[in-house]
Amino acid sequence: MSEEIDLEDAAPWVVLIITLIGGGLRVLLLASKGMSSDETVSVWLASHSLSEMMQWILKIGQQPPLYYFLLHYWIELKGNTPYYVRLLSVFFGAGTIPIIYLIGKRMAGAVVGLAAAVILAASPFHIYFAQETSMYTLLTLNAAIAIYALVRLLTDPRSSKPIGSQFREYLRAWRTPATVEPRSQGNFSYKDETRDQNRWGAQIFRHRWLPIQTIDIDLAWVAFIVFSVITLLSHSTAALFFLTTNIIVLGLMVFQRIRKTGAQPALQVPSFKNWVIAQIVILMLWIPWIIPYFKQPNAVWQSLLTPAPTWDAVLQTLGSFLSTLASIPAVTTGMWILYALVFCLGLVYYRRKISHFLFLIALFAVPFLIELVVSIWHPFFLDQTLIWTTIPLFLMLAVGVTQLKFRFLIFTVLGIICTINMFSASDYFRFYQKEDWNTAARDVAGLAEKDDLVLFNSNVGEIPFDYYFKPYADYYSLQVEEHGIPLDVYVSGIAEPKMTANDIPGLASFLSGHNRVWLVYSQNSQTDPMGLIPQTLAAKMKLVKEDDFYGGKVQLYSAP
Repeated sequence: MSEEIDLEDAAPWVVLIITLIGGGLRVLLLASKGMSSDETVSVWLASHSLSEMMQWILKIGQQPPLYYFLLHYWIELKGNTPYYVRLLSVFFGAGTIPIIYLIGKRMAGAVVGLAAAVILAASPFHIYFAQETSMYTLLTLNAAIAIYALVRLLTDPRSSKPIGSQFREYLRAWRTPATVEPRSQGNFSYKDETRDQNRWGAQIFRHRWLPIQTIDIDLAWVAFIVFSVITLLSHSTAALFFLTTNIIVLGLMVFQRIRKTGAQPALQVPSFKNWVIAQIVILMLWIPWIIPYFKQPNAVWQSLLTPAPTWDAVLQTLGSFLSTLASIPAVTTGMWILYALVFCLGLVYYRRKISHFLFLIALFAVPFLIELVVSIWHPFFLDQTLIWTTIPLFLMLAVGVTQLKFRFLIFTVLGIICTINMFSASDYFRFYQKEDWNTAARDVAGLAEKDDLVLFNSNVGEIPFDYYFKPYADYYSLQVEEHGIPLDVYVSGIAEPKMTANDIPGLASFLSGHNRVWLVYSQNSQTDPMGLIPQTLAAKMKLVKEDDFYGGKVQLYSAP
């Protein structure tokens, strides 16, 4: 008992240390890798004014505007270098670590919360996306806070009281003047203290200030509503979070209504009226984005390059979450066995609180299954869109680890999991490559001449190229013309148009008046599958130089 009390007292400091370590892992070698196409598109969108940004987001962004708004002001504050634009994601990622501790502590105690924080801090999957200029760590942080608020509501019977009742009671008590106690001690003074009663200090201290615990449920409602909306504004697929929470809570309501027992349920659903009010408020706050959100899916699904999911893709996604993707099959099998045993131990713990277990399972499995089912018609199954579901997954693992009872065994298993994660993270730091757009820009800048034409078969490729090329162009006063083929992204607002035979005359017209033409060729399997652009250039000009870079190649053509 004393050990648990000591742990409760030390837990905030331990969480702080875990968060700092997790933040250190996320900031390690932050600027060592080049900016990918998606990252530079995020920076490019955020570099516009807010009104222009919204217009471009609706054209090619395909995601809600919250992250781009935050990145816009972050760039104004820190600049758009790879280190600083990625640092924003690091803060979001590190900030999720104490939140998962609070969820675990609320559901199963401080030890579970600490174990979950350790697993999250060392997760290479989260480390990777914390080093991306993208909205996925923001999505995870917002969803985690909303989950914590929901757990507070489901574990407190006071959540059945009308929303706002605590605020009203607090305001009523605050307006009641506090009782003035006569001074029983102190030296006699001739000072007239009644004059102070008219000052602003007297106006504050004459009110009754109740403890924060008297309004904690209403605060939980506010947090759940606000961060549910913010989650929906973090990523388009966050609609799955809204659906999942409704399926869970409404399912609990139906289950508890059917199965009435005298025992107090482990999870106590709020009143139906409260839940409906909360969902209406969430939808009303989401309305500004609902219309463009429902207009976008057709364009999004048409432009997505995601293949239809297979069982191998599903296992690979789970392996990414759990860091079981080792190059040695025996090691991978051992990892799966370890996690299966830990998962079973967690199930043993929850045998008396089965609703807690079902809550975590549903929170993880429902969005996973929805993406799989929808992907039968329109493939969009991507592990990063499900990143927030690792919160309940890590909590289930943490519960299993803490069931080992002996702290030596708990530390040993956590050490094994962290070691596995560190090996996976080291592979990412050492071997993972992003598109090397800096090399492409440097190759063109090194040999560019006045009035050269630079063509891009991938419109999205024009943005990362410019991210690296413009500093060279400004420094060396380079004057070149750029254009996307068959359509330019800056003019058309179309991200990935496909080259067809009908576009060849338009390409030929661009060549007139230019003695030298550069072709930055990338993602040709989607944008130019028949190779029409290099074939047309080769028929009219002479290929004089070709250099490969990771993600594509640069070709220089000259007039014969």
